[in-house]
Amino acid sequence: MFSVKPLKPTFKCYLPPVQTDVKKTIEQPIKKLEPSLLQGEIVVNEVNFVRKCISAESSQDDLWGKLICTNFKVSFIPQDAPPKQKSKLSHLLLGEHDIPLTCLEQVVTVNDTKGKKKVLGSNQKLKFNPTELILYCKDLRIIRFCFDEAGPESAKKVCLAIAHYSHPADIQLLFGFEYQGRRYHESKGERVNGSTPRGGLQTPIFDRPSDWDREIKRTGASEWRVCAINENYAISQSLPEYIVVPVSLADQDLKQYSIFYTDQRIPLWCWNHVNGSALVRMANINDPLQQKKIDQRVFTAITKSHPQRGEVVRSDLDKCLPNIQDIQSAFVKIRQICVIDPFEESEERWLTSVENSRWLEFVRAFLKHSAEMVYYLEGKNSSVVLQEGEDRDLSCVVSSLVQLMLDPHYRSLIGFQSLVQKEWVMAGHRFLDRCNHLKKNDKEESPLFMLFLDCVWQMMNQYPAAFEFTETYLTVLSDSMWIPLFSTFLFNSPKQRAQYLMDFAKNKAIPQGEDQVVYFPPVWNWSQQLSIKDQTLFNNPMYVGKGAACVQNGEVKTFRRTKKTYSSTMRGTSASQRNGLKGGEEPLPRRGSLLSELKPDFSPVKDESPIERFFRDWFSRPADQQGVLIPLLMPSHVALWKLFFLRWVPEACIPKGGPITAYHKLSQLVDEIEILQSKLRQYKGPSSGSTPLPSPSGPLSDQRRMYFKASSPSDSSTPPDYLSSSFPFTPVGNLCRRGIHGTPISKFLNGARIWLSTETLANDTV
Repeated sequence: MFSVKPLKPTFKCYLPPVQTDVKKTIEQPIKKLEPSLLQGEIVVNEVNFVRKCISAESSQDDLWGKLICTNFKVSFIPQDAPPKQKSKLSHLLLGEHDIPLTCLEQVVTVNDTKGKKKVLGSNQKLKFNPTELILYCKDLRIIRFCFDEAGPESAKKVCLAIAHYSHPADIQLLFGFEYQGRRYHESKGERVNGSTPRGGLQTPIFDRPSDWDREIKRTGASEWRVCAINENYAISQSLPEYIVVPVSLADQDLKQYSIFYTDQRIPLWCWNHVNGSALVRMANINDPLQQKKIDQRVFTAITKSHPQRGEVVRSDLDKCLPNIQDIQSAFVKIRQICVIDPFEESEERWLTSVENSRWLEFVRAFLKHSAEMVYYLEGKNSSVVLQEGEDRDLSCVVSSLVQLMLDPHYRSLIGFQSLVQKEWVMAGHRFLDRCNHLKKNDKEESPLFMLFLDCVWQMMNQYPAAFEFTETYLTVLSDSMWIPLFSTFLFNSPKQRAQYLMDFAKNKAIPQGEDQVVYFPPVWNWSQQLSIKDQTLFNNPMYVGKGAACVQNGEVKTFRRTKKTYSSTMRGTSASQRNGLKGGEEPLPRRGSLLSELKPDFSPVKDESPIERFFRDWFSRPADQQGVLIPLLMPSHVALWKLFFLRWVPEACIPKGGPITAYHKLSQLVDEIEILQSKLRQYKGPSSGSTPLPSPSGPLSDQRRMYFKASSPSDSSTPPDYLSSSFPFTPVGNLCRRGIHGTPISKFLNGARIWLSTETLANDTV
């Protein structure tokens, strides 16, 4: 007997180590890595043998696979995919390793051996072969790929393709225009067989008079009417076709006044209080000579619409709130601190840096100002006019927050979505420019909608039973801004939306007269993105809705909104208020006053102003979850929204910890209660002399309202292993710190604009 010496391989293997077993490779052919593509999606470039960095500590957990650029996304397909993580949302349009091109903030290529780096834009050349690609995302992720074993030319081509396709030259090159055209024609048969109006969408779009009529009726605004003078955008390019105006103002007068307003934006009704006061927003009047006359006529009409002829208070938002550039600068700094810089939350310097970014200061400022407006509408029965230069940025935030504080309808899921649709989308917020989808003008970029969502989260954090939705919903909604498949966040105005979608319908042979909501839907139909199971993460188990029963002092009571009890229970704010009102008679609180130093006994103070007394009274009573809500505004009460800002940071992730643990237990409890209620409904109770029917033994419906199901007695009482403070997101694979394995981020931060400009870096002393 003699042994045969095994043959040495004569080639260098470029596969990852797990594939180097020759026998295994022969027996099991290499899996072909194919991307999952949507309708109309095509692969424009790809490269094999790419390593996706998973851990900052070592490369042993890194994934090997194929990196692909399509006309919609950057996709990484692992050679040996790890088991699906329970802690991840199962997105129907995006895979676990997919990033929409519109979500890319910066595309950075690095050559580690030559010490070179380059931030790539559209149609740029790359003079070196990249060894690494780092993608900075608008949802705060940082993804790193290494080309150790990949072909250098292929790596260069895929980097250039990603940079090019993430900088579309025109809005119609965004993938949504291709995808929705294909989807419309392919789903035609489904719609014919039992279709519902507007695709079954429950959220009003406010592109029809009927939506506004319902809102007028709901709020009791009997002295206001739907006006159609802007049909076909005949008056203003940025207002919706149908607006609500005082009954006493004739169409002819409105047309005459419109020429003096910025972009012809005549005053726009937002909401009516049950006491008759109205919330109105308007742009500046350009002609100083005409201002007094027009103001007088418009304000007189608003006064006439009030049953008690209450006064009208004007708030000049440009004078008392930060501008869009300051807001962008603050967001850039908070993102730098939370995501790029080393995470050391326990250190005083980190917390000071967060405060010095001014992001939380601006969140407080908008909440404070909105609380002031609540005082005038609720406490003084005065109508409020929010005035801003173009009436398309700051007024969107303030008007939405005021309505959220005053009207419990907007704290339900459908109500909140209708609020965003009414006060942001149809009011002409420049989503295309403010989100910088085309990456053409950084000066126009500003995260105003993100600021609004943060303000909403602050209120949810303080009044967790008052909102039907969760912080997961708010986070998923913010992420949806970077998925260009829905009409909600793509356009600068209703007219731009209508014009582009009309052209789109012609190009895609969509029948004339077809509803735009059907062929290019808004984001509000969540079944487009998430399974029914994952959508249950939006449901707040603590929500006390209209008509929901609760136990007080041993009695079951029901919350109802009526004119008598609507504002009977109120709670005050501890914030120092600033005089941002023009034409208001009452002095606003001083520093060191009751609002800045609340006393636990709520005792009156000398020389108390009416607004201070209003908030003190509000504080002295328990909060009604279905009444007026005003947030606490001391710096200690306004917190960093950790799920949004820190979900990708490994150091900030707490296994089996964070708010999700309470959510998990509450969801199980609510699910158990709902199961018992269901069984009680099915149980045919015993009548006189009869025996009780057995309880139903059939399986309960899978479509339960809570994500976490009721546990059995045998289940462990500890939270599941996959739960963490980042749930339902995971920081695995996101490199949010310096000193990563390979090229440190600090190397190419110097001199390269990642998120901060060179001037900001130079001047930043934090």
